[in-house]
Amino acid sequence: MKVGILGGGQLGRMLLQAAANYDVTTYVLENDPTCPAAHLCHHFTKGDITNFDAVYNFGKNLDALTIEIEAVNVDALSQLEKEGVKVYPTPAAIRIIKNKILQKQFYTQNEIPTSEYFITQSKSDLLQHISFLPAVHKLAEGGYDGKGVQVIHNESELELGFNAPSVLEKKIKIHKEIALIVAMDAKGETIIYPPAEMIFDPVYNLLDYQLSPAKLEEKQLWKAEAIARKVVTGLKSPGLFAIELFIDDQGDVWVNEAAPRVHNSGHHTIEANYSSQYDMLLRILMDYPLGNPAAIMPSAIVNIIGAEGYTGNVFYEGLEEVLKMDNVFIHLYGKTQTKPGRKMGHVTIISSDYQDLSHKANKIKHTLKAISKRNV
Repeated sequence: MKVGILGGGQLGRMLLQAAANYDVTTYVLENDPTCPAAHLCHHFTKGDITNFDAVYNFGKNLDALTIEIEAVNVDALSQLEKEGVKVYPTPAAIRIIKNKILQKQFYTQNEIPTSEYFITQSKSDLLQHISFLPAVHKLAEGGYDGKGVQVIHNESELELGFNAPSVLEKKIKIHKEIALIVAMDAKGETIIYPPAEMIFDPVYNLLDYQLSPAKLEEKQLWKAEAIARKVVTGLKSPGLFAIELFIDDQGDVWVNEAAPRVHNSGHHTIEANYSSQYDMLLRILMDYPLGNPAAIMPSAIVNIIGAEGYTGNVFYEGLEEVLKMDNVFIHLYGKTQTKPGRKMGHVTIISSDYQDLSHKANKIKHTLKAISKRNV
């Protein structure tokens, strides 16, 4: 079977590592021939994943296609789907999720709990919603890894907003932020991974570390699972989806955003769950039975993020010290250049003791640094 991936970053890299377990020939389309996934696939094609012709020509002779980033040419994927190529998630689902305005409207139309919002076309539109503040302004398209998201607390901060189509979303008083990975096969059968609680870096708005399974009240877990399942069944698309949710200070559960792909919040599943999110997506693409999403043991993830003040050839300070720790698994993404805030890798910790997980996560966060030999 010939399976293609649009995008060659770390998500593609880990999907290819799982693909090595199956009888599958892998193809990657990416502009950068030095990308993390380039040397792990059977066939690499240099090309722009946002270009119709590049995507169409890449996919026309493949059996199945998937994505590792939403910023792809959906029109080309739609044409390939019409011609019989299996595209998971479907182009229709990607089109909804890649645009935050369409995504929010989808939640409203499907009666999925989401925070109140207004649609803005330009920065000047914010003047009509001063009484709605504090709120979060999100670019409809182009935002990624915390970029394209701006909190606006009051009228004096309106200038921070975006002068492009965006969503102005009421700021929720967040008690916990969680993510659920949901998989759906071509028959419509779904499975849900145990939830992960996400703790974010306040500077870069990137995932700092997480714990899984998240400690939730039973009713909160039921609500979260019901919402996540409703999102995926509403999209009517096979594939693997990450559903990010908020639990507010009253204990209510709200959907934040969805990602139609493998996701940072599911990295721990490589070591901590019977079937990883990457294995699960391959099973769906290859029409195999869904795997077992259950946790083998509780886990934590620490992201390795480019340290502030360092740009250049990467050097991993503290790597050997972390490698000496028990039940700790390091994943470096093969990126040769570091810069502040860039995702360079992650570390998974497994333990039956949540205190041990938190202790090791904090120790790793302060020990392992992605720096460069030359401080700039």
